[in-house]
Amino acid sequence: MVRTYSNQWQHYELLDAGDNKKLERWGDVITIRPERNAYFKPVWEAKKWQQMAHFEFIENTSTKGVWHVLGCDLPKNWQISFNNLQFNLQLTSFKHVGLFPEQQNNWEFIQKHLKPNDRFLNLFGYTGAASIAARQVGADVFHCDSVRQINSWAKQNMESSGLSDIHWVLEDALKFAVREAKRGNRYSGIIMDPPAFGIGAKKERWKIEQRFPELVAVAANLLQPDGFLITNTYSPRLTEKDIAPIVRTYFPNKHVEISKLSLKTTTGKTIEYGELTRVL
Repeated sequence: MVRTYSNQWQHYELLDAGDNKKLERWGDVITIRPERNAYFKPVWEAKKWQQMAHFEFIENTSTKGVWHVLGCDLPKNWQISFNNLQFNLQLTSFKHVGLFPEQQNNWEFIQKHLKPNDRFLNLFGYTGAASIAARQVGADVFHCDSVRQINSWAKQNMESSGLSDIHWVLEDALKFAVREAKRGNRYSGIIMDPPAFGIGAKKERWKIEQRFPELVAVAANLLQPDGFLITNTYSPRLTEKDIAPIVRTYFPNKHVEISKLSLKTTTGKTIEYGELTRVL
């Protein structure tokens, strides 16, 4: 499996990882969070982690947990930047802080391949890092997420970055994409970051390995002939050998790249974050 590495930057470092945890620096704030892909041994001892970190997330269910204060009690809301983009971070009960740094390579890819006024669609948009990266280069951006608070968070990131005029779509991503295809709307770039599993608004079960072909099919109907598609998938039941034939069926005349989206720690360990597929 080929790896595509994202890079650390001034305001973010993956310091060390191991024993199913990772030690990260977000500006001045250092956190310890669970990480199932850090199945190896860390380089630094647990005592050093505890001395360095300000907050540690402790899981109490399969989906939620609480943050424990380890160092001085820093604010639980703060900002970091990347290439003049501002991200508003906070400690959430789902272990996330509002940003996925492993996506850094995708942000740069988006900015490299979009031109001013190109239409760009971010499905499952979360707090909007890809959306504001696209907007920074002048793209006409549509950001779709089904959670109102998350869209508000993304809008705050846009405004903090000195940007405006992103189209906010509060809707189920797949349903919106299907309607966009029926309306004949097309995009120069699309990124899809669907969850591996979940429960829909009507209690329907979502499993990415079951819905992935449908997502790729609708993306094929939405993409301009010279456009690009990025998908990130995080299920062990959806591997490169599963992804490749699906994507090549719907994009027979385009170049397809499949790799493991990865980040290397300061101490030299590598965490793989799932399959990254790019069609261009």
